[in-house]
Amino acid sequence: MDFRIELVPIAVTDVDRAIAFYGERVGWTVDHDQRVSPDLRFVQVTPPGSACSFCFGVGLEMLPEGSSQFIQVVVDDADAALAHLRERGVECEGVDEQPWGRFVYFADPDGNRWALQQIVRT
Repeated sequence: MDFRIELVPIAVTDVDRAIAFYGERVGWTVDHDQRVSPDLRFVQVTPPGSACSFCFGVGLEMLPEGSSQFIQVVVDDADAALAHLRERGVECEGVDEQPWGRFVYFADPDGNRWALQQIVRT
């Protein structure tokens, strides 16, 4: 039996700001932006090449109000990921070199934190 993670919720306070951040700034695909009613809106974004998407919106009640996530994503090249984010104006520090990987960290305007990890094989 396969278990595939395909959708992870993140909490945001301003849906339009989050769409602009993930879609325009970070460069992820905005797959869905559905307003069912004034009290229910579902947005789904997907990083390039990922089988897993992330969702946020209004009225979804997936996470407690005020919560944030820390999510790790694997990339082929931490230096290229850093350059991509910096070119798009995303605040991030240089590559963090660790024995178990090379990491680039960034956060969205709501405090959801991301680690982009290049796996180091020895």
